[in-house]
Amino acid sequence: MPATVWKGYLSFGLVSFPVRLFSAARPETIHFHMLHNKDLSRIKEVWYCAEENKPVDRSDIVKGYETGKGEYVVVEEEELKKIAPPTATTMEILQFVAGDDVDPIFFESSYYVAPEEAVSKPYALFMAALSDTKHNAIAKMAMHNREHIVLIRPAEGGLLLHTLYYPDELHKANKAQAPKSKYSAQELQMAKTLVEHLTGPFEPSKFHDTYRENVERLIEQKQKGQKITTVKQPRNAPVIDIMEALKRSLKAAPEQKPSRTSPRKKHKAA
Repeated sequence: MPATVWKGYLSFGLVSFPVRLFSAARPETIHFHMLHNKDLSRIKEVWYCAEENKPVDRSDIVKGYETGKGEYVVVEEEELKKIAPPTATTMEILQFVAGDDVDPIFFESSYYVAPEEAVSKPYALFMAALSDTKHNAIAKMAMHNREHIVLIRPAEGGLLLHTLYYPDELHKANKAQAPKSKYSAQELQMAKTLVEHLTGPFEPSKFHDTYRENVERLIEQKQKGQKITTVKQPRNAPVIDIMEALKRSLKAAPEQKPSRTSPRKKHKAA
Protein backbone atom coordinates (compact mmCIF):
# COMPACT_ATOMS: atom_id res chain seq x y z
CA MET A 1 0.00 0.00 0.00
CA PRO A 2 1.39 3.47 -0.84
CA ALA A 3 2.51 5.75 1.96
CA THR A 4 -0.14 8.08 3.38
CA VAL A 5 0.84 11.73 2.90
CA TRP A 6 -2.00 13.19 5.02
CA LYS A 7 -4.80 11.69 7.11
CA GLY A 8 -7.82 13.51 8.46
CA TYR A 9 -11.39 14.59 7.73
CA LEU A 10 -12.94 16.37 4.79
CA SER A 11 -15.63 18.75 6.04
CA PHE A 12 -18.53 19.45 3.64
CA GLY A 13 -21.10 21.63 5.42
CA LEU A 14 -22.22 19.59 8.43
CA VAL A 15 -20.95 16.38 6.81
CA SER A 16 -17.45 15.18 7.66
CA PHE A 17 -15.82 11.96 6.52
CA PRO A 18 -12.31 10.51 6.91
CA VAL A 19 -9.91 10.56 3.95
CA ARG A 20 -6.26 9.91 3.16
CA LEU A 21 -4.00 11.60 0.64
CA PHE A 22 -1.54 9.70 -1.52
CA SER A 23 1.00 11.28 -3.83
CA ALA A 24 -0.36 11.25 -7.40
CA ALA A 25 2.92 11.79 -9.24
CA ARG A 26 6.62 12.37 -8.86
CA PRO A 27 9.30 13.22 -11.41
CA GLU A 28 11.46 10.32 -12.55
CA THR A 29 15.08 11.22 -13.14
CA ILE A 30 18.55 9.69 -13.11
CA HIS A 31 20.19 9.99 -9.69
CA PHE A 32 23.95 10.34 -9.46
CA HIS A 33 26.06 9.78 -6.34
CA MET A 34 28.90 12.09 -5.36
CA LEU A 35 32.20 10.16 -5.49
CA HIS A 36 35.82 10.88 -4.61
CA ASN A 37 37.55 10.97 -8.00
CA LYS A 38 40.69 9.37 -6.52
CA ASP A 39 39.18 6.01 -5.47
CA LEU A 40 35.45 6.37 -6.48
CA SER A 41 34.29 5.96 -2.88
CA ARG A 42 31.00 7.55 -1.77
CA ILE A 43 31.13 11.08 -0.36
CA LYS A 44 29.08 11.46 2.81
CA GLU A 45 27.36 14.61 3.96
CA VAL A 46 28.76 15.90 7.23
CA TRP A 47 26.87 18.29 9.56
CA TYR A 48 29.44 20.79 10.76
CA CYS A 49 29.43 23.30 13.62
CA ALA A 50 31.07 26.54 12.48
CA GLU A 51 31.52 27.81 16.05
CA GLU A 52 33.31 24.73 17.44
CA ASN A 53 34.96 23.87 14.11
CA LYS A 54 33.97 20.20 14.27
CA PRO A 55 31.30 17.82 12.95
CA VAL A 56 28.16 17.16 15.04
CA ASP A 57 25.64 14.29 15.19
CA ARG A 58 22.15 14.76 13.79
CA SER A 59 20.74 14.13 17.30
CA ASP A 60 22.46 17.34 18.46
CA ILE A 61 20.76 19.50 15.82
CA VAL A 62 17.68 21.66 16.52
CA LYS A 63 15.60 24.01 14.38
CA GLY A 64 16.25 27.72 14.74
CA TYR A 65 14.71 30.84 13.20
CA GLU A 66 17.11 33.75 12.71
CA THR A 67 15.73 36.93 14.28
CA GLY A 68 18.93 38.94 13.87
CA LYS A 69 22.49 38.42 12.77
CA GLY A 70 23.70 35.46 14.83
CA GLU A 71 20.52 35.45 16.95
CA TYR A 72 18.08 32.54 16.78
CA VAL A 73 14.84 31.33 18.35
CA VAL A 74 14.88 27.54 18.79
CA VAL A 75 11.61 25.80 17.87
CA GLU A 76 10.89 22.18 18.85
CA GLU A 77 8.80 19.75 16.79
CA GLU A 78 6.37 19.25 19.68
CA GLU A 79 5.84 23.01 19.86
CA LEU A 80 4.98 23.12 16.16
CA LYS A 81 2.41 20.33 16.67
CA LYS A 82 0.79 22.24 19.53
CA ILE A 83 0.22 25.39 17.47
CA ALA A 84 -0.97 23.59 14.30
CA PRO A 85 -4.34 24.98 13.05
CA PRO A 86 -7.50 22.83 12.92
CA THR A 87 -6.86 22.31 9.20
CA ALA A 88 -4.00 19.97 10.17
CA THR A 89 -6.62 17.29 10.82
CA THR A 90 -9.75 18.61 9.08
CA MET A 91 -9.86 19.77 5.47
CA GLU A 92 -12.42 22.58 5.42
CA ILE A 93 -14.36 23.29 2.21
CA LEU A 94 -14.48 27.08 1.71
CA GLN A 95 -16.36 27.40 -1.58
CA PHE A 96 -17.08 25.81 -4.95
CA VAL A 97 -15.92 27.09 -8.33
CA ALA A 98 -16.63 26.26 -11.95
CA GLY A 99 -14.49 23.47 -13.38
CA ASP A 100 -12.32 25.80 -15.47
CA ASP A 101 -12.26 28.79 -13.10
CA VAL A 102 -8.78 28.28 -11.62
CA ASP A 103 -5.80 29.14 -13.81
CA PRO A 104 -3.39 26.14 -14.01
CA ILE A 105 -0.51 28.48 -13.08
CA PHE A 106 -1.68 28.14 -9.46
CA PHE A 107 -1.33 24.31 -9.44
CA GLU A 108 1.55 23.04 -7.31
CA SER A 109 1.35 19.31 -6.41
CA SER A 110 -1.26 16.60 -7.02
CA TYR A 111 -2.65 13.94 -4.67
CA TYR A 112 -5.19 11.15 -4.80
CA VAL A 113 -7.96 11.52 -2.20
CA ALA A 114 -8.92 8.08 -0.89
CA PRO A 115 -11.87 7.38 1.44
CA GLU A 116 -11.65 5.26 4.52
CA GLU A 117 -13.47 2.07 3.51
CA ALA A 118 -15.72 2.14 6.58
CA VAL A 119 -17.19 5.52 5.59
CA SER A 120 -17.44 5.56 1.78
CA LYS A 121 -21.00 6.84 1.16
CA PRO A 122 -20.30 10.55 1.95
CA TYR A 123 -17.22 10.36 -0.31
CA ALA A 124 -19.27 8.95 -3.20
CA LEU A 125 -22.04 11.53 -2.63
CA PHE A 126 -19.56 14.43 -2.55
CA MET A 127 -17.89 13.23 -5.75
CA ALA A 128 -21.24 12.80 -7.53
CA ALA A 129 -22.30 16.33 -6.53
CA LEU A 130 -19.10 17.78 -8.01
CA SER A 131 -19.43 15.72 -11.19
CA ASP A 132 -23.09 16.56 -11.80
CA THR A 133 -22.65 20.28 -11.16
CA LYS A 134 -19.30 20.42 -13.03
CA HIS A 135 -17.77 22.24 -10.09
CA ASN A 136 -14.58 21.88 -8.05
CA ALA A 137 -14.12 22.49 -4.33
CA ILE A 138 -11.71 24.98 -2.76
CA ALA A 139 -10.52 24.03 0.72
CA LYS A 140 -7.86 24.76 3.34
CA MET A 141 -5.59 22.14 4.87
CA ALA A 142 -2.31 22.15 6.80
CA MET A 143 0.42 19.78 5.69
CA HIS A 144 4.24 19.78 5.75
CA ASN A 145 4.44 22.72 8.16
CA ARG A 146 2.30 25.08 6.08
CA GLU A 147 -1.37 25.76 5.42
CA HIS A 148 -2.42 25.18 1.83
CA ILE A 149 -5.29 26.35 -0.30
CA VAL A 150 -6.29 23.28 -2.33
CA LEU A 151 -8.58 22.42 -5.21
CA ILE A 152 -10.50 19.12 -5.13
CA ARG A 153 -11.96 17.82 -8.36
CA PRO A 154 -13.62 14.63 -9.56
CA ALA A 155 -11.68 12.31 -11.85
CA GLU A 156 -12.29 8.86 -13.26
CA GLY A 157 -12.72 6.60 -10.24
CA GLY A 158 -12.08 9.10 -7.45
CA LEU A 159 -11.16 12.57 -6.26
CA LEU A 160 -7.96 14.45 -7.02
CA LEU A 161 -6.51 17.22 -4.86
CA HIS A 162 -4.13 19.92 -6.08
CA THR A 163 -2.29 22.21 -3.69
CA LEU A 164 -2.33 25.78 -5.00
CA TYR A 165 0.25 28.53 -4.86
CA TYR A 166 -0.70 31.71 -3.03
CA PRO A 167 -0.80 34.85 -5.22
CA ASP A 168 2.35 36.27 -3.58
CA GLU A 169 4.22 33.08 -4.53
CA LEU A 170 3.74 33.69 -8.24
CA HIS A 171 6.74 35.50 -9.72
CA LYS A 172 4.83 38.12 -11.66
CA ALA A 173 8.02 40.09 -12.23
CA ASN A 174 9.21 37.22 -14.45
CA LYS A 175 6.12 37.37 -16.64
CA ALA A 176 6.91 38.01 -20.29
CA GLN A 177 4.87 40.51 -22.26
CA ALA A 178 3.72 39.63 -25.76
CA PRO A 179 5.41 41.86 -28.36
CA LYS A 180 3.22 44.26 -30.32
CA SER A 181 3.98 43.03 -33.81
CA LYS A 182 1.88 43.28 -36.95
CA TYR A 183 1.04 40.29 -39.09
CA SER A 184 -1.12 39.82 -42.15
CA ALA A 185 -4.48 38.06 -42.29
CA GLN A 186 -2.90 35.48 -44.60
CA GLU A 187 -0.14 34.73 -42.08
CA LEU A 188 -2.71 34.34 -39.30
CA GLN A 189 -4.82 31.98 -41.42
CA MET A 190 -1.77 29.87 -42.27
CA ALA A 191 -0.79 29.72 -38.58
CA LYS A 192 -4.35 28.64 -37.65
CA THR A 193 -4.23 25.97 -40.37
CA LEU A 194 -1.00 24.62 -38.86
CA VAL A 195 -2.66 24.54 -35.40
CA GLU A 196 -5.64 22.62 -36.77
CA HIS A 197 -3.31 20.24 -38.63
CA LEU A 198 -1.49 19.40 -35.38
CA THR A 199 -4.63 19.22 -33.22
CA GLY A 200 -5.46 15.83 -31.69
CA PRO A 201 -6.48 14.17 -28.41
CA PHE A 202 -4.02 14.35 -25.52
CA GLU A 203 -2.50 10.90 -25.07
CA PRO A 204 0.09 10.98 -22.25
CA SER A 205 1.48 7.55 -23.17
CA LYS A 206 2.83 9.00 -26.44
CA PHE A 207 5.30 11.21 -24.59
CA HIS A 208 8.52 10.16 -22.89
CA ASP A 209 11.65 11.70 -21.40
CA THR A 210 14.24 11.53 -24.19
CA TYR A 211 16.92 13.08 -21.97
CA ARG A 212 16.54 10.36 -19.33
CA GLU A 213 16.64 7.66 -22.01
CA ASN A 214 19.82 9.18 -23.44
CA VAL A 215 21.46 9.23 -19.99
CA GLU A 216 20.49 5.58 -19.42
CA ARG A 217 21.98 4.68 -22.80
CA LEU A 218 25.15 6.65 -21.97
CA ILE A 219 25.57 4.73 -18.71
CA GLU A 220 24.99 1.38 -20.41
CA GLN A 221 27.48 2.16 -23.20
CA LYS A 222 30.15 3.30 -20.74
CA GLN A 223 29.54 0.21 -18.60
CA LYS A 224 30.09 -2.03 -21.65
CA GLY A 225 33.05 -0.02 -22.93
CA GLN A 226 31.18 0.96 -26.09
CA LYS A 227 31.42 4.16 -28.10
CA ILE A 228 29.09 6.86 -26.80
CA THR A 229 26.19 7.75 -29.09
CA THR A 230 26.13 11.52 -29.43
CA VAL A 231 23.06 13.59 -30.31
CA LYS A 232 23.29 16.23 -33.02
CA GLN A 233 21.75 19.50 -31.93
CA PRO A 234 19.60 21.45 -34.44
CA ARG A 235 20.67 24.82 -35.72
CA ASN A 236 17.83 27.27 -35.29
CA ALA A 237 18.16 30.32 -37.50
CA PRO A 238 15.94 33.42 -37.13
CA VAL A 239 12.83 33.28 -39.34
CA ILE A 240 13.06 35.77 -42.19
CA ASP A 241 10.02 34.83 -44.30
CA ILE A 242 7.25 33.83 -41.88
CA MET A 243 4.86 32.79 -44.64
CA GLU A 244 7.40 30.48 -46.24
CA ALA A 245 8.32 29.00 -42.83
CA LEU A 246 4.64 28.30 -42.08
CA LYS A 247 4.13 26.60 -45.44
CA ARG A 248 7.18 24.38 -44.92
CA SER A 249 6.05 23.60 -41.35
CA LEU A 250 2.60 22.57 -42.56
CA LYS A 251 4.12 20.35 -45.24
CA ALA A 252 6.50 18.64 -42.79
CA ALA A 253 4.11 18.26 -39.83
CA PRO A 254 2.39 14.86 -39.41
CA GLU A 255 -1.40 15.21 -39.31
CA GLN A 256 -2.94 14.23 -35.98
CA LYS A 257 -5.60 11.52 -36.02
CA PRO A 258 -8.87 12.32 -34.21
CA SER A 259 -9.96 10.23 -31.25
CA ARG A 260 -12.24 7.28 -32.05
CA THR A 261 -14.70 8.34 -29.37
CA SER A 262 -14.76 12.11 -29.61
CA PRO A 263 -12.31 14.59 -31.17
CA ARG A 264 -12.77 16.95 -28.24
CA LYS A 265 -12.61 14.44 -25.43
CA LYS A 266 -10.19 15.59 -22.75
CA HIS A 267 -7.85 13.23 -20.98
CA LYS A 268 -8.72 12.68 -17.34
CA ALA A 269 -6.35 11.46 -14.68
CA ALA A 270 -7.25 8.09 -13.21
